[in-house]
Amino acid sequence: MRPSTYTLLLGTVLGLSSCSLPGGTWSTYYSQQRLHPRPSAPAESRAAPRSLTILEAPRLPVTTTVQVPHRVAALQRLERQVGRLSHPSALHVAFEAYWNFRSAHPEQVRNPYFYFVDYGLESDEPRGYVFDMDALTIVEGPFTVAHGRGSEEGMRGIPTRFTNIMDSAASSLGLYLTQETYRFVGTSAGRRYHSIGLRLHGVSGSFNSAARKRGIVVHGAPYVTPTKAGRSEGCPAMEMDRAERLIPLIANGGLVFLFSPRDASWMRNDPWVSGTGSRLAAAE
Repeated sequence: MRPSTYTLLLGTVLGLSSCSLPGGTWSTYYSQQRLHPRPSAPAESRAAPRSLTILEAPRLPVTTTVQVPHRVAALQRLERQVGRLSHPSALHVAFEAYWNFRSAHPEQVRNPYFYFVDYGLESDEPRGYVFDMDALTIVEGPFTVAHGRGSEEGMRGIPTRFTNIMDSAASSLGLYLTQETYRFVGTSAGRRYHSIGLRLHGVSGSFNSAARKRGIVVHGAPYVTPTKAGRSEGCPAMEMDRAERLIPLIANGGLVFLFSPRDASWMRNDPWVSGTGSRLAAAE
């Protein structure tokens, strides 16, 4: 039976190749794995398959494979709990990036907390979540999150321009590894304020590699309230009290993912998003 488009898409999101085998089940892991159809009858009595349709898995620097059932459970459980997203595949793309990086670099992902922001939504709409990817629960969210003032062009409240350029004050999409915390000092309405800050290391290549040099961090800000987020210098800032609760959790080996369906180049070329982003961009 020919696999459906949904089956092929889900297979890629979960880090699988998908195939159709008469009398067997499909399950191909990354390039390290071999295809093992589960026969419904003894091998000697089963006819050889006439055809094999394979969707190649993304070529990633995988060193350790996260168990696929865990990925399936994450998608099924957490997708039902999130609020409105800017695109039906937003969480699929985020989770693919998370699992791909965690599989490739398990020694770097030292805690299970995952900060996800959907920048396809307006700034007055809750668009941030922190997930526990081991317990498969939402720690907090949705909540409002700021975007960079350099990212807003013509569509008030929705960022449309994303860049990795110094002094652009724009947000950068992609995956980040969290690093150390520090005392952040900012300015809002001409007044200085202090918050906990979290330094980020961009791992999505040219899309966010300059994050630390640019000073792109997670921090609390007085211009972010439960009902509206002002504009930052490119940082995914949150409410002040929320930052004090969440940043210590996600620091030192957690992951952050900033998503938007409005940047087709990023979706096609982010090294951790792979094929899912390409299909999403083509559908826009």
